[in-house]
Amino acid sequence: MKSLLIFFLFGLTLAVAQNTRIEGVVISEFGSTYNVPKLDIPLDTTQTFKVLFDLSAAPEDPGQLSGYINTVARFINMHVGAGKPQNQLQVAAVFHGNASYSLLRNDLYKEKFGVDNPNLELIQALQAADVDIILCGQTAGHRNLSDDRRIPGVQMALSTMTAMIQLQQQGYTIINFN
Repeated sequence: MKSLLIFFLFGLTLAVAQNTRIEGVVISEFGSTYNVPKLDIPLDTTQTFKVLFDLSAAPEDPGQLSGYINTVARFINMHVGAGKPQNQLQVAAVFHGNASYSLLRNDLYKEKFGVDNPNLELIQALQAADVDIILCGQTAGHRNLSDDRRIPGVQMALSTMTAMIQLQQQGYTIINFN
């Protein structure tokens, strides 16, 4: 009976350890992850990951942090936390569609939606972690997202399609949530 109890407690401890959120090692306020104690597909810490996140959706509630943008931070935190050197992560995020409003300066976001931009600090943290934040030029034109209306440091592409083609030809892999 005692060994059964020990086995149960060990399993419970392992389950709790696996389900405990881990604060990000690169972007500490966003992108928390979970420990994965046994990997059947080991993380390759020798090659560079070139990743392109295709972001077009936004939460229905404009006051809610975008889980899609937060996933970019989680990707970085998860891999660096698992032992991959940060300099082996080349990350770009292309914004178009409703996700593009996340790139509005706070005062203009508040004017449009009546709340502060909940993604502002996250986007700034991603920029500080060397993530290329790219806006579709066609979306920018259609939604009046001129340079003076956007968060500083946002890069402009002719279109999402153009950015995706060029980045894929440079070896980036697309991660798309739509």
